[in-house]
Parts: sequence; structure tokens; C-alpha cells
Amino acid sequence: MEKTIDESKQGESLVLEGKKENSRKLFIESYGCSMNFSDSEIVASILHKQGYNTTQNLEDADLVLVNTCSIRDKAEQTIRKRLEKYNAVKRINPGMKVGVLGCMAERLKSKFLEEEKIVDLVVGPDAYKDLPNLLAEVEDGRDAINVILSKEETYGDISPVRLNSNGVSAFVSITRGCDNMCTFCVVPFTRGRERSREPQSILEEINDLWTRGFKEITLLGQNVDSYLWYGGGLKKDFDKATDMQVATAVNFAKLLELCAKAYPKIRIRFSTSNPQDLTLDVIETMAKYKNICNHIHLPVQSGSNRILKAMNRLHTREEYFELIDNIRRILPDCSISQDMITGFPTETEQDHQDTLSLMEHVKYNFGYMFYYSERPGTLAERKMEDDIPLEVKKKRLDDVVQLQRKHSEFRTKAYLNTVVEVLIERESKKSDQHWSGRTSQNIVAVFPKENYKVGDFVTVKINECTSATLIGEALALSNI
Repeated sequence: MEKTIDESKQGESLVLEGKKENSRKLFIESYGCSMNFSDSEIVASILHKQGYNTTQNLEDADLVLVNTCSIRDKAEQTIRKRLEKYNAVKRINPGMKVGVLGCMAERLKSKFLEEEKIVDLVVGPDAYKDLPNLLAEVEDGRDAINVILSKEETYGDISPVRLNSNGVSAFVSITRGCDNMCTFCVVPFTRGRERSREPQSILEEINDLWTRGFKEITLLGQNVDSYLWYGGGLKKDFDKATDMQVATAVNFAKLLELCAKAYPKIRIRFSTSNPQDLTLDVIETMAKYKNICNHIHLPVQSGSNRILKAMNRLHTREEYFELIDNIRRILPDCSISQDMITGFPTETEQDHQDTLSLMEHVKYNFGYMFYYSERPGTLAERKMEDDIPLEVKKKRLDDVVQLQRKHSEFRTKAYLNTVVEVLIERESKKSDQHWSGRTSQNIVAVFPKENYKVGDFVTVKINECTSATLIGEALALSNI
């Protein structure tokens, strides 16, 4: 999977103000990638119809759910600590039920339910519609589990609630699952094969957001570039499609254009891309429409061809450079961000230097950087020895982080004395006298509030910056 992990959001609880007749309370937390946060909105919608309103107070909850991530060991350890907390509260409130959703649910189903007995129900990413039945099982005193992976489920018929929403930006899921069998990644095993959502249902969800005043959407998938709708079914079965299905198929570039043309006043982002699947027609579509944001999250994981091959990344260092050069040529003002893993099995010092030299070539705007942690069930765990000492992994990670900070500062300084368009999302964390928002390039900008409000597009003159934030003054409202 191409992960877009937002550490600042990990552990965020989700709140929905629902119908007053709903008497039961749901407490739900999400960890890991953006898809998990999106899935939690689907879960809350399903349970809202079953009489649950959400609460931020764990002690008040009748049902506690944690939407889990298996990407890194640290995420799993964090979730285990949360489950300990839930069960401490459950000893005081024995009527409270605890459940695990998402990727860890699939991987650790028997351990959670049978061995450790720390949860009442376990629900995989494709089984959320079965929650009402599973809760009935729990009410009857039985453990409940459904981790069956689906070849069809996209939740396109569920209208997600917008939890803890700023009323400005929202996720719109377009694909589920992943066919890219990267040797370090559990996602193909926990989320199943790749399938795409019907385009009309995507447009209808965006229309609902537009009518409710949202100004920005992010098209979301483990690998959005693999989006392919030909009437339903798995992407891998497209070679069996009829001539009519092939002729009317919608790929990601076409979907992006459909969304941009239908809603020209909504900013459109997407995440996450895979270098082997990001095509020139996507980049050209971005250049064609002003409301498609100039930012591409393009995980590379390593700069070494040998390690890329060991990871089963189906691109080379040279092909990645060619893609970067095409982005720079077609979209000169596009920001590019990365995912990077240090200390993958057999990684040598030369491999590490190849990663650093790749970063020097690209000079990413920002990135998500981790040292390798072995994930049970992956090909790397089954076939490769985790042979890089932890202190070496950490040292190499520090090298990558320090270089990224240097590049981030280089990129933000380029905006000094320029004018950018910012969508106001919230009050600044550091000052209640300043607004915070993001540019098209996904860079945070802060400026004095004056008479502007959340949801406004504002032109901002940039006077100062840090390595991650632009600091300026508002000039005027902007029409996207």
C-alpha cells in the first residue's frame, strides 16, 4: 500500500451530532492512513441508523470501536495500549462493548477474541455493513467476527457522515484494496483485491458535499492511479471485459476530469499515487483544470534499484526520475511529497546513499519517513531476514529526516515575497488571532484573521516561513 499516515491525527476520536431519538452512544477512534478515517465515517453512518450517536467521552459509551492500522509495529502497540484503556473502563461499566475494526482486525482476529479475550467483536474492512448483525450476536452473549474480504464492496451506496469536520474539506473514497504486492506491506492481505467505485456515486457524494458548503475534497484510495471502472468487478479482471465495457471504461484521469468539470468551485486533491501507475494523462489533466490541486504524494520507499526490486516496487530509480521530470515539465508549480523506509532487509550503506542522492535530485516538499518494521504475513517477513540492526535503521532514518528538513526549508523559502491562494480551514494552533489553511501545493499558511472566515479562499502575500509553514498577510478574497 501507498500509505499517507498523518501522525497528528492518530487517535482522533470522531463525533457526530445525530438524531435526538438515538439513545446509545458510540466512541470511535481511528489510527493510520486516511482510508481508515474515511472508513470510520462509513461505520458511524451505518451505526447511526442503528440508534447510535457518537460521543467524545469514553466513559459514556455503550460501544467502543477502534479502527486499526497494521502498517507499522508502533501503530499496533499504540492500539494495544488503547484496548487496555478501554477494558479498564469496561470493568467499571461492564455493559460497554469493545470492538476492533480495520487491518489489525483481519490479522489478529483469533488472538483478540479467543486468546486474549480483550474485545467482543472483530470486523474487517469489507464487513462494516454486517455490524448490525454482529452487534446482535454480541447482545446475545456471543463473540462476533466477520473479516471476510469482498470482491465487490466499495460502500458506494453509503452516505458517510462527516465526523469532527471543519465543514471545509472531506474525503471521498474511490477505490478499495490493492493489487501491488510490495513485500513489506500487509494491505493486500488485510484489504483485499483492488476494485473501483462507480463514477456516478462519486459525483453524487461530491454534489452532496458541495450543497453543504464544503470547499475541498480528497479522492482517496490505497492507489488512486489504479482507479478503473468498467461496470464493476476487480481491476485484475479487466482483460475479460467486453468491447463495450472497454470503450466506456473510466480510468483515473477521466474520473479526475469528470469531477473537476462538474464542480469547478471545489478544490480537488487525491491520495495516494504509485510511481508505476501514475500516467502522463493524469498530470496533463491536473494542468488543464485550475481547481485540481498542484500536489502529488508519490511514495518511492528507497532510492536503490536493488532494494526497490527486493520490495517488489515495479519501477526503477531511473523511471522514477523520468516521472519526476515530467511532473516538473508539465506542472512546474507542483509540490511532491514522499514515503521512505530505511533499513529494509539487506540494505547496505551504498543503498542508503542511493536514497539520499535520489532525495537530492527531487528535493521533496515534505515526506513521511520510517525505519523498517517487519509485518507478520508479508513476503518480506516470510522470505527475508530482518538483518539491519535497529541502531543502523535509526541512524539512516535520521539522515533522511535531516535531509528532508533541509529540502522542506528550501521549498518553502521559494514562496517568500510571492502571493498564494489559501483555503482557510481553522484557527491557527499557535494564535487565536490567526487563520490556518493550505495552498494548492498542500503547504500550511497562517495569517492574521482580519475579516475573513473559515471556508474563504484568500490571496496571501508570504513574508516569512519555517521549513513547514508559510507566514503572511491576506490581500483579498480569491475566486477559485
